[in-house]
Amino acid sequence: MAWTTEISVFRYHGHNRIFSFNHTSSVSLSFHRPLYSLSLSSAVAAASLCCRPPRVSTAAVEYASQEGEFDFGAEIARLRSLRSAIENAKSMEEKVAVVERDSRVKRFFGSRKGGVSRVLGGVRCDSYEVFLVKCLVAAGQEHVLRSGLGLVEGEFESVRSSMRSLFYGLVEMIEKWEVSDGEALEKKNELAGEQIGALKKLLKTLREIEQFYDCIGGIIGYQIKVLEILSQSSSRKQMNRTQHINEVIKCQLLEIHSPGGLDLSKNTTYASQAALWGLEGLPELGEIYPLGGSADRLGLVHPDTGECLPAAMLPYRGRTLLEGLIRDLQAREFLYFKIYEKQCITPVAIMTSAAKNNHEHITSLCERLEWFGRGRSSFQLFEQPLVPAVSAEDGEWLVTKPFTPLCKPGGHGVIWKLAYDKGIFQWFYDHGRKGATVRQISNVVAATDLTLLALAGIGLRHGKKMGFASCKRNLGATEGINVLIEKNLDGKWAYGLSCIEYTEFDKYGITEGPLSPNSVEFPANTNILYVDLPSAELVGSSNNEKSLPGMVLNMKKPVVYEDHFGFRHSASGGRLECSMQNIADNFINTYVSRHYKGVEDMLDTFIVYNERRRVTSSAKKKRKHADKSLHQTPDGSLLDIMRNAYDLLSQCDIKMPEIEGNDRYADSGPPFLILLHPALGPLWEVSRQKFYGGSISMGSELQLEVAEFLWRNVQLDGSMIVMAENVMGSTRIDENGEPILQYGHRCGRCKLQNIKVHNEGINWNSGDNIYWKHDVQRFEALKIILHGNAEFEATDVTLQGNHVFEVPNGYKMKIASTNAGSICFCPGVCLAVDLNPIEEKMMDSGSWFWNYQINGTHIHLELVEF
Repeated sequence: MAWTTEISVFRYHGHNRIFSFNHTSSVSLSFHRPLYSLSLSSAVAAASLCCRPPRVSTAAVEYASQEGEFDFGAEIARLRSLRSAIENAKSMEEKVAVVERDSRVKRFFGSRKGGVSRVLGGVRCDSYEVFLVKCLVAAGQEHVLRSGLGLVEGEFESVRSSMRSLFYGLVEMIEKWEVSDGEALEKKNELAGEQIGALKKLLKTLREIEQFYDCIGGIIGYQIKVLEILSQSSSRKQMNRTQHINEVIKCQLLEIHSPGGLDLSKNTTYASQAALWGLEGLPELGEIYPLGGSADRLGLVHPDTGECLPAAMLPYRGRTLLEGLIRDLQAREFLYFKIYEKQCITPVAIMTSAAKNNHEHITSLCERLEWFGRGRSSFQLFEQPLVPAVSAEDGEWLVTKPFTPLCKPGGHGVIWKLAYDKGIFQWFYDHGRKGATVRQISNVVAATDLTLLALAGIGLRHGKKMGFASCKRNLGATEGINVLIEKNLDGKWAYGLSCIEYTEFDKYGITEGPLSPNSVEFPANTNILYVDLPSAELVGSSNNEKSLPGMVLNMKKPVVYEDHFGFRHSASGGRLECSMQNIADNFINTYVSRHYKGVEDMLDTFIVYNERRRVTSSAKKKRKHADKSLHQTPDGSLLDIMRNAYDLLSQCDIKMPEIEGNDRYADSGPPFLILLHPALGPLWEVSRQKFYGGSISMGSELQLEVAEFLWRNVQLDGSMIVMAENVMGSTRIDENGEPILQYGHRCGRCKLQNIKVHNEGINWNSGDNIYWKHDVQRFEALKIILHGNAEFEATDVTLQGNHVFEVPNGYKMKIASTNAGSICFCPGVCLAVDLNPIEEKMMDSGSWFWNYQINGTHIHLELVEF
């Protein structure tokens, strides 16, 4: 039996250090550069330098074939038998006894002469924690402990005795401790303290895995599922395409179809009606944000500390992505208030994780922004567990340092079971909610126009269990597809909408490439969802594999990580992930006869379509230097926002330059910057009644942070920024001492009629501009700043050059042309500037406002002036 591992090259202090392993009957370690000295205190840590140790032992390798390949079948059978025995045990003592009878456990703990048990006793492990550690060993992951306690048997014989001496010295030191409080521990050897701390973290990780994955058998069940998927993947590699498709057919999956559904961009009348259903049903809706992902591709770090940050903290268009999600939600609530004159605060459930201190960062942001003026009670943050990354070869957990498996979030599909475990569904019910909309943090256009409202409206109105918002899929994109699946189950025909992740295309015989005349085009899965809460809870509460939908091992890309020496590693592997959209697999409808057309209308699941840039455009990966592709980068998503702005304003008879393809802007900024607060709509039908006429020149900038706004025949050539403190209302302190936003109360207002704005605007040649952050250098700008309920009006004027109009709370500023004016704003033109207090009776409502009325399937705006 010959073992060979990959040669890894590390860069260390300017030298190449090469570790090469060639295993036959013994193991050797050769250094092709002079060895750097390692003190005894670092020797234990050096044992885990290669964080995935080779599977070498002086003992016979159980469950491995004679050819040296890992025997998945034998290992799965052993673990299934062990899982069954554990499930039948009635007490923790019985469960421990069952695990102790496992051959791996007996061999590992027996060979250690009681050392492991003594160390566990040193950290005062209870019987449950001992059970967890022994489950870890039983699952074939004893190397996680060996990385902290010593070396793998048979490895590095030249240093084995010194390492063993150090380990038993550590054990003796633990045994001599006479007190267990924190002060005593801090006074002991630093290495021992680090090792004990790492072991405690390992126990916490194991506890979370055992408890969350209890529905499939805890740690043992997790490993079984990993091995099952790896085994299937290995089998698929040995099949040809036809054989694999035949295997799929045997699993009763007969056909995959492209699903039919409402196209919001074409059936505009029904789309408007559906959006009104969604708006009317807003008090029955919750909002769910799965924010627990590690977002490694984004590469976001704190500019000062270098700390890795989660995607929610990305500074995008002047604020974090999480703030953007809340603004979109508040815009829908503001629209609800304007039509129904009722305050509605939607409860928001946010799934976080420990990856990159995700939970702490999100909590801190919410606290700093005083929970966005919504009150702490309108939020629930619940943390998903991290799961170990595994080797693609044999499912062995990857290790970064002693006692520390490499762990990452287990995918957004854990959200349903976790929501049930944490009481999120009941919390929604306590707020009177029946359904919820779901969107991801990186999709910055999901709330554009009526997509979200129409999706929720159809779901609520027709009692659907789940809905998808979809669009055309970009060829080669790392995104899944929505499908209509057709099965034959015990003589009945089953249909339902589902999702196939791009990592699973091979499994279903789906190929990427240009479409042929007879090929089927599938729509993109965007993870914009509507869910019926009781239906989702039923799945999340099921004590079986159904509560973890769409479990996959994503091994398309190598796992890249650093060890505790700072060395970078790349390994073929992945982690067990679940897909939240695959909860739809539990909402299949069955019929006695086969349906060929129109079955989608009868299903419990549904799908709506819209233009791609109004449904999905993601800021999920960092653009590489000199990379011409802007797909899924913040740069590319900003261009889609500009395209949406063009689509919106050009239909208001505003002349402006069109946007070309992304390639045109790979080396430059966008043709203009237009950033509109979503409360100007958010439905475009509403926004378009606030804008009419004029022009926006190439290279101009328009930023409107105001909802009560009128644009009539404005010609903009340069930068114009309108900033209102009270965009949608003002805050009041509630009975809990928290600031709560009161919609429509004392809003800032701005009217611009027949004006020309001309200034030098943005310095488009500045190398410091980061357009997607809205971090730009300007030569000149017109700025209008509205404090509190301040109002600003400009009529029949030309404003040239750099100007700032700052209006105090309670005042109205009016600018108009006059022959006897006292202020000149451009050569030869003098203007009258009036600043007067707002009348007391108009302090709350303003001197004018937009009155929103529903007219059939549309919303009509009327300008009301006092």
